[in-house]
Amino acid sequence: MSSSNPRGIPPAQFFEFKELSMEEAQGHLEKFQEAIAKYKFMETSVVRRVASLDDKIPDIRKTLQSVQFLKERQGDSFTVTYELNDTLNAKAEVEAKDNVYLWLGANVMLEYTVEEAEALLTQKLNSAEETLKACKEDLEFLRAQVTTMEVNTARVYNYTVLLRKKTKM
Repeated sequence: MSSSNPRGIPPAQFFEFKELSMEEAQGHLEKFQEAIAKYKFMETSVVRRVASLDDKIPDIRKTLQSVQFLKERQGDSFTVTYELNDTLNAKAEVEAKDNVYLWLGANVMLEYTVEEAEALLTQKLNSAEETLKACKEDLEFLRAQVTTMEVNTARVYNYTVLLRKKTKM
């Protein structure tokens, strides 16, 4: 097994043992529980990133489609209908412009040419999709590591039960 996944998450090792004392077994159980907690924390973080990307990607795609529409219509003015409220729509005449304004977040809006905006949005979309794919791989990897650690915990716990039974006899 490799030392970590491509993003540096360390793999859980399957625990091999022969004979352990009760103290050693308890020590291993504590280490396993700590490792499970770490993997679960990482999993929660990755789940949040996936949710964030699932929200952002459709917005980027929609903005890119709008910029591509403007690029196709360059030189022509056109009429659009847009929603002001749930029950109120308005029409507007859009003049043909060579520039668009993109909201970058953090109260920042910049002017780009249509071509620059399309290139930027395409790059952002590709980057977001690659990150989403990597996050989903990490999620799979983390779930496998949690399972390995839970199996290790169960094996050592069952061993401690056997030790207790032997000491009672």
